[in-house]
Amino acid sequence: MAVKDTFEIKVGEKPIIIKTTNWTEQASGSCLVSCGETEVLVTAVLSPFSRPDIDYFPLTVEYEERFYAAGKIFGSRFMKRESRPTEDAILTARMIDRAIRPLFPKDFKKEVQVVVTCLSWDGENDPDILGMIGASFALAVSNIPWSGPLGAIRVTKNGLPAQAGEWKFNSSYSQRKESEMDLTLSAIERDGDILVNMIEMGAKEVLEKDVLEAYESAKKELKKIIDVQIQAVKKIGKQKDIFEPAVESDIENEIKEWLGDKLEKAINEAPAREKNLAVAESLKDDLIKYLEEKYPGEGKEKQALAFFEKEIEKIIIKNIIEKDKRPDGRKSTEIRPLSCEVAVLPRAHGSGVFFRGLTRVLSILTLGGPGDQQVLEGMEFVGKKRFLHHYNFPPFSSGETAPMRGPKRREIGHGALVEKALSPILPDVEKFPYTIRIVSEVVSSNGSTSQASVCAACIALMDAGVPIKEPVAGISIGLAKDEDSGKYKVLTDIQGPEDHYGHMDFKVAGTKNGITAIQMDIKTDGIDKNIMQEALDRAKDARFKILDIIKEQISEPRKSLSSFAPKIFTMTINPSKIGEVVGPKGSVINKIIEECGVTIDIEDTGIVFITGTDEAGVEKAVSWIKGIVKEVEIGETFTGTVRKIMDFGAFVDILPGQSGLVHISRFVPQHIDKVADVVREGDKIPVKVISIDDMGRINLSAIEAGFKPKSKHTGAEEKPYKKGFFKR
Repeated sequence: MAVKDTFEIKVGEKPIIIKTTNWTEQASGSCLVSCGETEVLVTAVLSPFSRPDIDYFPLTVEYEERFYAAGKIFGSRFMKRESRPTEDAILTARMIDRAIRPLFPKDFKKEVQVVVTCLSWDGENDPDILGMIGASFALAVSNIPWSGPLGAIRVTKNGLPAQAGEWKFNSSYSQRKESEMDLTLSAIERDGDILVNMIEMGAKEVLEKDVLEAYESAKKELKKIIDVQIQAVKKIGKQKDIFEPAVESDIENEIKEWLGDKLEKAINEAPAREKNLAVAESLKDDLIKYLEEKYPGEGKEKQALAFFEKEIEKIIIKNIIEKDKRPDGRKSTEIRPLSCEVAVLPRAHGSGVFFRGLTRVLSILTLGGPGDQQVLEGMEFVGKKRFLHHYNFPPFSSGETAPMRGPKRREIGHGALVEKALSPILPDVEKFPYTIRIVSEVVSSNGSTSQASVCAACIALMDAGVPIKEPVAGISIGLAKDEDSGKYKVLTDIQGPEDHYGHMDFKVAGTKNGITAIQMDIKTDGIDKNIMQEALDRAKDARFKILDIIKEQISEPRKSLSSFAPKIFTMTINPSKIGEVVGPKGSVINKIIEECGVTIDIEDTGIVFITGTDEAGVEKAVSWIKGIVKEVEIGETFTGTVRKIMDFGAFVDILPGQSGLVHISRFVPQHIDKVADVVREGDKIPVKVISIDDMGRINLSAIEAGFKPKSKHTGAEEKPYKKGFFKR
């Protein structure tokens, strides 16, 4: 490898090294970024062809996990090649996308692809931050029009509130696990200030001021990351391609003249959301028809669509800032009508519906045993997952038709956000050993369905009787900003048009005690501390109102689980006894499972989970296993079953999997010629443990347990014992 240039930044206690090499000569921009022995290759490529026929910016970001990076061989015996990205890889790619996307020119229609490939992973330094910094660097030094660079950092703290200098930056995996807050920020510099343009956070009920302090503490580090990229651009940056705006000035003037005040009247005068949007759509159709007739075959109508959207955005933003009037008539601080329903499905273990305006989400909870946990095999993590939240957004929820081909990246991202919001309030596995799966079905969408899913999923948890620590609710806060004047308004509870035409989607979820999750995306350059603080305060007020609505319907988790939920019994056995419970080739445990109708999971530590829908079957399995693992003591008495008769005595089963020998002399005080004279196989007799030898063999006595034979056994015939039979 020929290294061309090297740039180093010390972030916190660790250096981050950025290199350019001769490896990727045909990419528009590229770099290698490393911290410790974790290293990622990042490339950015600009397509030479424009896509004027589309109404979106065709950016794709891919994060590629390579198992060789961790010294692992992927998959089963039959599949060794990495294929579909894991959910962790998809979430990392989405996070990078959310950070870099707002900094591309509006109306840019050339395809851009950013690919982050993890080449080396040391198990301590997370490649996601390196990938975000690398994406910024590759775009900044390339010919791709982009208004970066940006800085990216992870901020953690063990124990809150934090004092100055106590915040940790780009912590290791183990440090993050112990932290009260795991906050990822990306930011840009404008006029000497560091503005945040992306937030991803999971936390254990932290306060709003802690989030602001974390942001303030990270500013200096973020500036260092930005500054080194500015130096790199000056040294090795390519000339940026010229970007042509989507609408020609002559067409723009003609459209303005044609529209006049029609669009503004349609938006301002029609009171209902459905009506004003329908009028706007009708105007759009009329405009396209007008341009097609005047400029046949020239494609002018496609250029007009972008301008039309801009005009709608301009009117909506103007109304909000100047008149405090939103598209549905609300004030900036108002929340739409709230309500919820509990236990809406008869057979579900838990269910709930949350309503916020036209947004409605149905969440269904299913409980399972430890064996139902999801087994994960990723580059960074191998293990099991006991809490799953899956989010579905079918096309009918927004009144549309579309193919249904499994979860898209957005659905995976929203599902993970709800998981992050609810995880801190779930009971520990020792207290509640169930696997929990919640599916949130968006049945009607008009803004912030992810936060509605947080609310509905929380209702389902309480309906199911899961002993959560505190109820959780979420809300999305928006922003209407005039880019020219800098004036803005923060909006509580954004709906569809405000999400589409607005400039921020600031999602905050938490309990009455604090925040558990934040996710922020913006469409402007960035936000400062003032906007962030106002958004956090608004979210807190709205969260408390929503929690009150939820508590009106269900104030606390139900005291018992659904009758349809499985029953789980947990017990701990001596790890040395695990083999006896399993038996040769699984014969013992399989017999218990089959006869009792249960599933059994045994951990190496000796913890045993018995799960079943039939309580009697669970109790039978518990007794069976207790019998197998019980440590028999001298002096104990049992009612045993004669399993096998020998010339010298009989083997008697006293516990499942445990038996002892009653010598022929230990049945009755008198001498007998044959054991069969007093017992036969299958008889139940009292026995007492009189000794256990060095090999663990158990010796029993029927005499000392008070055994009294009732008849003499002579094979097929039973006769009463003769008087004086035992006398000699």
